[in-house]
Amino acid sequence: MRSQENFSMGVTVLATLSLLLACSPNANIAAREIVTKKTIDKWMVELSNWDRWGSKDELGALNLITPEKRVYAANLVERGISVSLARNVETKKAADNPNPFIFEMTATGVDATDELPWAVDRHSVLYHGYAHTHVDSLSHMFYKGKMFNGHSKNDVTEKGSQYYGVQNMKQGVFTRGVLMDIAKLKGLPYLEPGTAIHPEDLDAWEKQAGLKVSSGDVVFIRTGRWKRRDEQGIWPTSDRSAGLFASCAKWLKERDVAMLGSDAASDVHPSQVDGVSHPIHQLVLIAMGMPIFDNCDLEALAEESTRQGRWEFLLTTAPIPVTGGTGSPLNPIATF
Repeated sequence: MRSQENFSMGVTVLATLSLLLACSPNANIAAREIVTKKTIDKWMVELSNWDRWGSKDELGALNLITPEKRVYAANLVERGISVSLARNVETKKAADNPNPFIFEMTATGVDATDELPWAVDRHSVLYHGYAHTHVDSLSHMFYKGKMFNGHSKNDVTEKGSQYYGVQNMKQGVFTRGVLMDIAKLKGLPYLEPGTAIHPEDLDAWEKQAGLKVSSGDVVFIRTGRWKRRDEQGIWPTSDRSAGLFASCAKWLKERDVAMLGSDAASDVHPSQVDGVSHPIHQLVLIAMGMPIFDNCDLEALAEESTRQGRWEFLLTTAPIPVTGGTGSPLNPIATF
């Protein structure tokens, strides 16, 4: 009898565990595709936008931001509330900021006279990396010696890039922005470094937020990186950071996203794909022609979105139009 009772109890426990796993956000883990370097190589072809907009194209996926999309985005403004998505510049060297923003006063009020009544300063920054809010242009990365649309890495010299320089974005980005707050989705203030975000997380956020990402959108992924930094202290983000797993690139292509942004560098790091350090960067920039916003500060945006119960907004920004530049510091703005 005791054996029968134990067996029945065991069956009940197993049934309960099965139900809990089926309802869990991780229920699809076993069904996830194993991603290797060969998989990434295959996706470089399958997800490619090369020649989609012609051989002379200089915009890549920004072509998806049509005049109609801009009008749609403008109509998202209801209350006139704007929020910056930029991190205040960091001028002190740190584990996550090896190249601080250089700010130097060359003329001050102390020395000003009636004849020379000016205050003047100089700015300089090596902005690529994990510290400064910036955009990566399509000339920032190469795969097998090529950048987007098949242009050679040799077209980027000490004088800058002959193709896809950031000056091609000088008309600005004006479209629908969508915040995907994955930390909030999981009921957490922030994701721990190294946490991978999978396509089912993006699907779950769409369902929870009551929206659908569509062609020409700019998607921002919040991991809570800056909130964790404020609460837990600085860590070497380039060694370990939460972000998108490689398979999310297919999700972005299916939605025809125009640009991707995050509060770190979009890729989960380490990437969990042997032999490929930044698969999201590689697939997005080189295969799909999609510029990337790195190191956005999404904390104020998350607070305002939660306050309004809205995770879509008008997104506006523009880079410094440096001819041949591989990117630019900038200050994206969300307006509700």
